[in-house]
Parts: sequence; structure tokens; C-alpha cells
Amino acid sequence: QVHLVESGGGLVQAGGSLRLSCVASGRTSGVSTMGWFRQAPGKEREFVAVILWYGGNTYYADSVKGRFTISRDDVRNTVYLQMNSLKPEDTAVHYCAAAVGLVGVSTNPKSYGVWGQGTQVTVSS
Repeated sequence: QVHLVESGGGLVQAGGSLRLSCVASGRTSGVSTMGWFRQAPGKEREFVAVILWYGGNTYYADSVKGRFTISRDDVRNTVYLQMNSLKPEDTAVHYCAAAVGLVGVSTNPKSYGVWGQGTQVTVSS
């Protein structure tokens, strides 16, 4: 069983930066893909970024491309989401997710079987 814990959310002004962290524990050897998703009030959960655990390939939603960077630390079993030039529309609960045995990247939340508890990101205008 894999367990995910996110941290790093908070309140920031537009144009500011935050770095989210997601620590994976448990049986992490089977994890193939790690993703970040977010959900704003009244909206569906949407894809933000994904990274392949082996190889490090990344993929981003168009809305965050050029502003957000996803990365991983193999030693610490941690995935990061560096968020720069934040906008009010980035306000949402941000979730870390893990997929076991997935081949390639996926932007579909249903591809991920393990989720963290979420961390709130609020960007004021």
C-alpha cells in the first residue's frame, strides 16, 4: 500500500510562488507515475502536471505550462510542484496522486489509485 502526504499550500498574492511537496511512503517500488491535480469549489478535479517516476518525463496542462514545474527526488520519495506567477484562478485544493503499473503519462484522474489528502492553495488578486 502506498501512502501520500502533501504539504506546502497557503495564501499568496497574485504573481507569487509556492512549492508543494508530496511524500510517498509504503510500497512505493511499484509506483510508475505521479501526478498533481486540483479542484476548485463547484468544479471537477482537473489535471495539472505529471511525471514518470522512472525516466522523469513530464507533461503539463496548458493552463500552467511555463509557470509550474514538477520534479521528483528519488532518495526522499518526494514529488514537488513549483508554482510561479500564480493567478487567482489557480485557487483550489491541490492533490498528489500515484499510479501503479501505468505505462506512460495520464491526465485522467481515474488512472490514479492513490491520493493524498490535498493542500489548499489560495491566490489573492
